[in-house]
Amino acid sequence: MAEKELAELLFLVGKRLRHGYLQRLVPLGLTPGQTRALRALADAEGPLRMVRLADELRIVPRSLTPVVDALEEAGLVRREVDPANRRSTLLVITPEGRELAERARDARRQAGEELFAVLSREQREQLGELLTLVDGQFR
Repeated sequence: MAEKELAELLFLVGKRLRHGYLQRLVPLGLTPGQTRALRALADAEGPLRMVRLADELRIVPRSLTPVVDALEEAGLVRREVDPANRRSTLLVITPEGRELAERARDARRQAGEELFAVLSREQREQLGELLTLVDGQFR
């Protein structure tokens, strides 16, 4: 198999996975960007500064503002003044936000399970190992 064909195949599989995931996010009322932000906040050991969350998401801070605005309006996060630096804003995930982050994580898991159901357990494990190896070269 030519390298281009493998890259194209991976692209198409990724596209199918994203489509299945997006379909499961719609009932939750979340966009992929909001979901990524919630997941990062849920996985953090405590509140994050906006600048730190933007770094984690690999976006510029000004791109994060509308995402946080929407999450705050929905009651999923709240902004607090950082007591260590009053010019900084901390983002705190609410219990509702934490629960929705978990539901979104389940949605992603379900999309993956549906897509890879055609593979045996051993094949899924092998594919996971191979993709981890490829991904590891960029870390």
